[in-house]
Amino acid sequence: MSNRILVFYGSYRSDRMGIRLAQFVVERLRRRGDEVELIDAKAINLPMLDRMYKEYPKGEAPEALERLARKIRDADGFVFVTGEYNWGVQPGLKNLTDHFLEEWFWRPAAIASYSGGRLSGVRSATTWHGILSEMGMVVISSTIAVGPIGQALSADGEPAGEAGQLLERAFPRFADDLRWWVEAAKVQRQHKPPPY
Repeated sequence: MSNRILVFYGSYRSDRMGIRLAQFVVERLRRRGDEVELIDAKAINLPMLDRMYKEYPKGEAPEALERLARKIRDADGFVFVTGEYNWGVQPGLKNLTDHFLEEWFWRPAAIASYSGGRLSGVRSATTWHGILSEMGMVVISSTIAVGPIGQALSADGEPAGEAGQLLERAFPRFADDLRWWVEAAKVQRQHKPPPY
């Protein structure tokens, strides 16, 4: 049975390099038989957080929020593809996640980070670990860190050079760990539904 995985990506820049990693993750998870959808914060273009989805009266949330809330609730797990901005997280991705809370609960999340330099966005990934945990997700221990992103993946998201080979070798463990937690959480949710 395939798992429903949402891959979140948050850069709003005009020359986005991290979209290559998001495309790589989506494609590789699909090859493993998962049902995967890319959720691009820039394409959804939510306003800066004023009111969370749950703060709207039932049936009165903007349609973009309503659609995304359904997708999050129906998902079995998540991958957050994040760049690093000045040692921190991307504001577009953070804004998107903050619109929701209970929708995230009791599902595993994985983090794939990148940067234009050799540190591969690891400081952002570390920050995201705490954020996602606070929002009710189980963050898996396996991560992917890619840098320099422009040398590791081609424009169409295919591995290139030595950094691309390292990514190819790291991905199976990352995907296996995510699948293990997704399947464990699905069983638990079936036997003991979340209390919301």
